[in-house]
Amino acid sequence: MLFKSKIREKIKEEDIIKKIYSKDLLTRYIEFFAGLFLCAISFNIFFIKNETVYGVGGISLMLNHIFGIDRSLVILIGSIILLFFSWILLGKEKTNNSILGSLLYPIVVKLTEPLIPIMDLNGMETILMIALGAIINGFGAGLIFKAGFTTGGTDILNQIVSKYGKISVGTAMLFTDGLIILSSGFVFGIVPMVYSFVSLYLISMITDKVIIGISQSKAFYIITEHETAVKGFFQRHLAHGVTVFDVRGGYTGNHQKMIMCILPTKEYFFAKEAIKEIDPNAFFVVTDAYEVSGGE
Repeated sequence: MLFKSKIREKIKEEDIIKKIYSKDLLTRYIEFFAGLFLCAISFNIFFIKNETVYGVGGISLMLNHIFGIDRSLVILIGSIILLFFSWILLGKEKTNNSILGSLLYPIVVKLTEPLIPIMDLNGMETILMIALGAIINGFGAGLIFKAGFTTGGTDILNQIVSKYGKISVGTAMLFTDGLIILSSGFVFGIVPMVYSFVSLYLISMITDKVIIGISQSKAFYIITEHETAVKGFFQRHLAHGVTVFDVRGGYTGNHQKMIMCILPTKEYFFAKEAIKEIDPNAFFVVTDAYEVSGGE
């Protein structure tokens, strides 16, 4: 009986995941493609010219500078390799929403390459170009994450490092992108490296602002009649622990359970829609979590 119950629960959760990603599909795809275009524009127009490095795109800039390898080809190959590791180490569900972005982003980068000689920004100050490129890229990335997708690349690597290194996604991002940017100092020099760190900071800030708030993590406080289902879903499909509190309604005096869970901002969309699917009448509050320490 227990085995059959688990099978039914798994089937139900798969239906919930399908419903989440089928919601507002047209709007989400418009946001996704607009985000891809903005990220590709910022890469080709601003990052290449100023040798601004981060993520797989940054690796492509360094390899193009040293060996002359096509940048979009490096991004594509790197993304496919990371998708493979994601499938093995993170599982099918975590990988699915990265496949489309991983494959389309290098194509959009290639298609927007003809804009490089057209957009003449030689009269603009370098720091302004860095800031403008970061803002455009951050806004594009925010649209992509808000729509429930990713562009793959180091987003996948960050999740792998976070899971197996037992650290937050934000810390993993600082570690992986930090190493890539530091290595760029040997290729492009110290000044572009410093600009890359500034750019990464602005991109992270704008991306979070577009999704919701300005922090790297969100705290969910959930009161629901389906406590076990919500708790199990978060643990299985978001790989995050939860804390359950005993609470009492101030007006009714009724005793209830409240679930608290801290999630990376990028998982906000998925978590929010999952709660709504499991219990449309659930009461939940989402707040910025500016610092998270301890736990896994």
